[in-house]
Amino acid sequence: MNRGIMKVGVLMLPLFFILTWGEAHAQAKPVGPSITLKISHQWPAGTIDKGDFRDRLCRLFAKKVEERTGGSLKFEIYPASALFKPVPQYDAMLKGALDMSVYPLDYAAGKIPQLSITLMPCVVKDHYQAMRWKDAPIGKAIEKLCDDNGMKILTWAWCGGGLAAKTKPLIRPDDLKGIKIRAAGKMFEKMLHEGAGAGISSMPSTEIYFALQTGVLDACMTSSSSFESFRLYEQVKYYTSPRITTTWYMFEPLVISMITWKKLSPEQQKIMMEVGKELEKFALEEAVKDDTEVTDLFKAKGVIVHDLTLEELKLWTEVAKKTAWKEYTEKVKGGKELLDMALAVK
Repeated sequence: MNRGIMKVGVLMLPLFFILTWGEAHAQAKPVGPSITLKISHQWPAGTIDKGDFRDRLCRLFAKKVEERTGGSLKFEIYPASALFKPVPQYDAMLKGALDMSVYPLDYAAGKIPQLSITLMPCVVKDHYQAMRWKDAPIGKAIEKLCDDNGMKILTWAWCGGGLAAKTKPLIRPDDLKGIKIRAAGKMFEKMLHEGAGAGISSMPSTEIYFALQTGVLDACMTSSSSFESFRLYEQVKYYTSPRITTTWYMFEPLVISMITWKKLSPEQQKIMMEVGKELEKFALEEAVKDDTEVTDLFKAKGVIVHDLTLEELKLWTEVAKKTAWKEYTEKVKGGKELLDMALAVK
């Protein structure tokens, strides 16, 4: 009896391998036209397993989409501003010179002022609330703004940010009087300059290290991931951590040029949207992890760390209401409606 079963099993093995090969071959069948897409971002290069999570997001996305499209879509990844400088990536996507980017949407606020809502002081309290924007009216409004202005969001990703300084801890608004700071975003610049008396110097995160080193800056605000990736602990003595809460959350999604999007087959578009959505769990988990890991790293490097409290956040919120929120609702078309939608997400 056992010998008979073994004989049947041996006879079935070729059929098993044929079926398995056939299934794998079917999965690998190219879907749509063969295209190589360029993905650009400003953060240092890593691998799928190590490095800035925004670079890893690109690599994971590329791998999964290439597999599922049977190789019809391939990707070239250009980290560290190797292809385009940070802010001009939007213009490059508009022209079709760049296919994709992990792009902080506030960088495009000079041309689309409404996108300042994606880096508005004191509107978001934690990463989970930020991700709830996606399915709320504010999320749909942001997605439409992007679609109408030449780029489509594939993966929602937010970064929390801290505040670091060279000469003294910066915790409450009155601590910033006379400080030269990189704030990132017009609304933060409005709040810190008019509400806290700071001097503002605008630049992408790639330039912060040198500016701190040369005395152009006394302090900076940027994402937790950038604090680590650019080794800013080498230039500061004090760090106000976003581990509990923070004034600074920035929407930095993976986006695709609408020019490129329209070149894809419906099947390719469907796969890209599915993979993009799947990777949102990764982006959320890594962003949350970064807030703690970077805080621990700064402590280990001898930087004096303070965790911003909810009570301290209230002080900042009052300043934000009188400056950034006021500016946005009064000067930006549709600004009041967008701010109200953002504040409605709990």
